[in-house]
Amino acid sequence: MDYMDKRKKWFLSLLAFVITLFHAIPFYILITTALKERGDYSSKWVFPTEWDLGNFADAWNEANMSNALINSVVITFFSAVLLIVFGSMAAYPLARRKTKLNKYVYFLFIAIMIIPPLTALVPLYQLVVNIGLMNTRTVVVLNNVASFMPLTIFLYAGFIRSTIPKELEEAARIDGASTIGIFFKIIFPLLKPITATVLIICSVYIWNDYQFAIFFLQSEEVKTLTVTISNFFGENANNLNIVASAAIIAMLPMVILFLFLQRFFIKGLASGSVKG
Repeated sequence: MDYMDKRKKWFLSLLAFVITLFHAIPFYILITTALKERGDYSSKWVFPTEWDLGNFADAWNEANMSNALINSVVITFFSAVLLIVFGSMAAYPLARRKTKLNKYVYFLFIAIMIIPPLTALVPLYQLVVNIGLMNTRTVVVLNNVASFMPLTIFLYAGFIRSTIPKELEEAARIDGASTIGIFFKIIFPLLKPITATVLIICSVYIWNDYQFAIFFLQSEEVKTLTVTISNFFGENANNLNIVASAAIIAMLPMVILFLFLQRFFIKGLASGSVKG
């Protein structure tokens, strides 16, 4: 039995290594391309001996990434804040009050998660034009909140059910605390692990959003990093060095966010955050 467990452990470790290597290869090629001098088309597998860090400065200036970075940060920040606040508040009664209505609402959110967001693009585009919100960051924030709210509620509700004991709330009610007071003073501080999970998952998708940003943010003043880099790639298809540099700059904020919150992220998943 011990021999079989050891073989299984070695197999899983090898499988994890292969999957990690498979995902790491594109990043290695991206980094080697970004560090090479312009016009250097040597093998993508060979790491450059001399680094040309000027590619990052050129990409930053030529692609006007400062403005795009601000737009992406603003959209991601406000979308994440609204999702965390309203998503956790909506999940709390769904997790605690086991009524038929709450049960139907909960499964409705799960059903909505299955529907691809792009199916609503045409009517949503018409609505945005009619209400005059084209080329505004507000419409993208609202769209992100609507798109990721079902997932946010699903994660929060599962975490509250499986992790936070009801005795804490019952004791607070005996002391005369209101429902709002119980949530913000007792429940919400205990949601740090799942909040980190929600923040990372939703922020990464929102940060990398292209399908809606390309339609709603057509003005240069409000374009996000994904749209800016897409246009920059089209203009510099023969100069992949600075394009690769621009891509690395764009992904660094999310990498830093994950490294900062990874401890809470793993804890949130391990605590049953994805259990309904």
